[in-house]
Amino acid sequence: MNESSQFIENKGLRLHVREWNKNADTTIVLVHGYPDCSHIWDATIGELAKRFHVAVYDVRGAGKSDAPHRTKDYALEHLTADFRAVLDAVSPEKPVHLVGHDWGSIQCWEFATHPNLQERIKSYTSISGPSLDHVGYWLKQGLKSGKPTQINKIAKQVAHSWYIAAFHLPVLAPTLWKSGLDKLWPRLLQHVEGIEECPHFDSQRKDGAMGVRLYRANVIPRITSPQEKSTQLPVQLLVPKRDKFVTPMLFEDLHKWVPRLWCEEINGGHWIQVSHPEVVANRLCRFVDFIESGAPDSDAPPGLDRHRVQGTRKVFSGKLAVVTGAGNGIGRETLLELAKAGADVIAIDIDTDAAARTAELAGLLGARATSYTMDVGSAGSWDKLARELAKKEQVPDILINNAGIGMAGPFLQTSRADWRRILNVNLWSVIHGSQLFGKQMAEAQNNGVVINVSSAAAFSPNRSMSAYSTTKAAVRMLSDCMRADLAHHGVRVITVCPGIVNSGITDRTRFVGKSAEAESEDRNRASKLYARRNLSPAAVSSSIIKALKNDQDEVLVGPEAYGLNLIGRASPSLSRWLAKLELA
Repeated sequence: MNESSQFIENKGLRLHVREWNKNADTTIVLVHGYPDCSHIWDATIGELAKRFHVAVYDVRGAGKSDAPHRTKDYALEHLTADFRAVLDAVSPEKPVHLVGHDWGSIQCWEFATHPNLQERIKSYTSISGPSLDHVGYWLKQGLKSGKPTQINKIAKQVAHSWYIAAFHLPVLAPTLWKSGLDKLWPRLLQHVEGIEECPHFDSQRKDGAMGVRLYRANVIPRITSPQEKSTQLPVQLLVPKRDKFVTPMLFEDLHKWVPRLWCEEINGGHWIQVSHPEVVANRLCRFVDFIESGAPDSDAPPGLDRHRVQGTRKVFSGKLAVVTGAGNGIGRETLLELAKAGADVIAIDIDTDAAARTAELAGLLGARATSYTMDVGSAGSWDKLARELAKKEQVPDILINNAGIGMAGPFLQTSRADWRRILNVNLWSVIHGSQLFGKQMAEAQNNGVVINVSSAAAFSPNRSMSAYSTTKAAVRMLSDCMRADLAHHGVRVITVCPGIVNSGITDRTRFVGKSAEAESEDRNRASKLYARRNLSPAAVSSSIIKALKNDQDEVLVGPEAYGLNLIGRASPSLSRWLAKLELA
């Protein structure tokens, strides 16, 4: 795609503008941050320009644009006038879709909330840059509340924003850029952001040295005397999960200022348009296409609709959770806890009525819930589910491989059919689900989490549970291997090892080598034992939610889980001796 460029003027100041695909009907304007120039968007432009008219410009003080020497010339009102001049040059008749990153996002909030620009902007996508006025109100309200939780949030954000104070020190920042920081900058980005190929710009020294005036001219005046800034424009907020400078806390109250708001987390650092250009382009295309369709907000495609913000966001708002074995027990309890915390949920079970009832209960909690009848041991069923969700752009953020069956009895009396059945449900279902959705999570960079429910039986052998213990030990080892492998792709893996849980699993446990009558007696006996132990599914679901919030890798639930794990680690020989006892 051919690039064209021009210089435009705003009251004598020249701004450098670049454009692609000028004949396209829809225009996207990208605004860069600090210490960058417009070239920071180049990787993303490659994708966007295939379909849209794309325009970028070097803000005053950066790239090839002029750089005023007076700090007051970098105030937001001058940046707004610059933007208006750019609009007049690249899209004088049609409104544009606006995208801002870092300081570009900060100034774009000024544009998007300006009453005289509402008709010239069709949508706004903000990345890693809040409105200074919104921040000012957030700080004032937090301090005024006196609540330790709010004070702690403010302290954390202040720690992340240490550089702003440094930029206000006389001489320091410009001197650093002029003393060689410009040459070191790509290497610093590689180290801090993990970006393998960091772009280097000829204007880097100028971008860094002059750009600090943006902070000096605006931050303190706006934060200390914030104005009420709201907009009726549709706004998409992309939140890099690993942003070291801008925390999600700054956007907690954004829905109060922006009634038409969508918010999505992306697994990336501050410069996600460089590290994940395809992901950023995908989110921009999806949002722009929806806004251009003219459909009401309630008719957004599922992949976008679940990120729509309506009121105060909960812990898992905007997340999609898929739970297998959700018809009862641990699966149902965990799905309902996720629904309470704001997640959209999909209940999967081989029992149609049970899955539907779980989805119904989740719906009563305010969640968008659906149910699927599925044999989790069937690879074809998993493929079909993955295709259906992909068509709807519904990539799960959380996958809980919970479905499982019990089996007990001597190894020599466990038939091949028994082995196939338990391996299919307990192990292959985990493999199928994790591979399909783990790949989708990695491609979407949505901070995906795979949770595999193993068992305390994974820690210790047992003569009467060879099949069950084998599958659960395999799930635990598989989870450890997946965790190491998928970490590079931004996908977390959590292993859950419950003890004796009164989940109803014993009602369906297969006792091999027994007559129907004897098997029924053993089931009743096991059910009574589990009932007496009375470790509830709710206790397990609570531990799963806690692990999700606290970045735990493995969760043990119940003293028997801790005990068997300790014995297996401290004295393997004792564990093998205990295995010879008849316990099932």
